[in-house]
Amino acid sequence: MKVLDHSQVSAWQRDGFLSPFPLMNADEVVACNEGVARFEKWLGGPINGDGAHKWRSMAYLVLPWVAQLAQDPRILNHVEDLLGPDLFIFTSTFFIKEARSPTIAAWHQDSTYYGLEPKEEACVWIALTEANEAAGCMEMLSFNGRPKQLRHASRVVENSVNRGSQIIVEPLDVANPVAVPLAAGAFSIHHGLCPHRSGPNTADHRRIGLGLNFIPTHVRPSGTIRHAAMLVRGEDRFGHFELVEPPTAELDDAAVATHDRAMALYRDAYLEEEARHAQLSV
Repeated sequence: MKVLDHSQVSAWQRDGFLSPFPLMNADEVVACNEGVARFEKWLGGPINGDGAHKWRSMAYLVLPWVAQLAQDPRILNHVEDLLGPDLFIFTSTFFIKEARSPTIAAWHQDSTYYGLEPKEEACVWIALTEANEAAGCMEMLSFNGRPKQLRHASRVVENSVNRGSQIIVEPLDVANPVAVPLAAGAFSIHHGLCPHRSGPNTADHRRIGLGLNFIPTHVRPSGTIRHAAMLVRGEDRFGHFELVEPPTAELDDAAVATHDRAMALYRDAYLEEEARHAQLSV
């Protein structure tokens, strides 16, 4: 089902991002935030807390409500128009900035350390609370129809919302960023090679975002680790990934074991790609 028109697809190919798109009504937003609260109660603290790093990612493997979002036709119809009919969700991340917090994301590209080839990935970023400019919404830079991997340094950005604390370290024209504010329940889409950043949360509310990262099934791991992925639309005719299933119950033992396995593979592949990228950037 085509939902994006020719001008939107052309803008994606030129700029690498599209926004905003409506998704959830007020009741659905409340239900998602109740799900966040249940998850944090189970964790015994915030998802973005020091001891909860692995639980920020791949929540669709332990939380059925996140798995439902990852398979929601209102999202996948948009992604299919950009990436094709056969789709995996490869990872996901909660991006949370506490009220009045210095948490930021420096200029970066999502695909840098994923260890995927080709770098065809789209992040659907869903605002579970208002993500306006005061709350530190994302800012995008067009890749001007020429997406390419830029050099990054990792573990260098203080107060980073990103797991790798990474930043682009080659010359980058940041004179004309485009702010992408989102109302609660709306989403944006950006390409894995689209440079973007976000500022601190200067607002009085907690900014909660959920990024869902989709790839076409022909994409393959570029390193030695065979990642896990969950088929969300179409079919897998390639067998490049270890397939995982969505949870049947919230945070049950089987779901937690699946999450542990998938996250271990993701971590190892990420670290391998991080080291490889550092060597290439010398």
